[in-house]
Amino acid sequence: MRILLVEDEKRIADFIKRGLKEDKYVVDTACDGEKGLYLAEINPYDLIILDIMLPLKDGITVCKELRNKQIDVPVLMLTAKDSVGDKVRGLNCGADDYLTKPFAFEEFLARVRALIRRKTGNKSTVLKVADLQLDQLTHQVTRAGKQLMLTHKEYILLEYLMLNTNTVVTRTMLAEHVWHENFDSFTNVIDVYINYVRNKIDKDFKKQLIHTVRGAGYILKE
Repeated sequence: MRILLVEDEKRIADFIKRGLKEDKYVVDTACDGEKGLYLAEINPYDLIILDIMLPLKDGITVCKELRNKQIDVPVLMLTAKDSVGDKVRGLNCGADDYLTKPFAFEEFLARVRALIRRKTGNKSTVLKVADLQLDQLTHQVTRAGKQLMLTHKEYILLEYLMLNTNTVVTRTMLAEHVWHENFDSFTNVIDVYINYVRNKIDKDFKKQLIHTVRGAGYILKE
């Protein structure tokens, strides 16, 4: 899943980005409100984490402009302000949740997961396709009860395919959600990683789950 983090304090941004990447998320960052708004307008995100106190354009304004532009991606507000009035103001501008600094990273991750599950309409943390299972909390992947060991990028790629089961996923979609905003989708890296994942989830099983749709992309289906 792809997340946009808009935070001007580098130490906090680096800490959050590192933790999210360890939890298998793809993270783009912006250090001011104008860049954050620009990235949100040109890239499809599954979640935006937005600090309120930002240079150039504050988080409240950014969130309002996102909603005015009909960009309905979930927004998690981060701020050092903890008064009820500040929280109400943040939620009224269109944010979906509000977390006060400092926070426990475990709680932060729980809120991130909950907002993304709400967006996808999937209340369970376990994705299933045929006998393939992926647990978004433990990151354990199994097929027919056999545990499969995936790298960080392979896991993210498989998770995105499973979240879009029975839907053709183009290379552009994979580039946007599995890599980052500067990724060159014209390289063969995507095809290479598709083959890596295929070798792990399909090679030793009779039924193939990942299929190539010539001229379009890939589809994961039973």
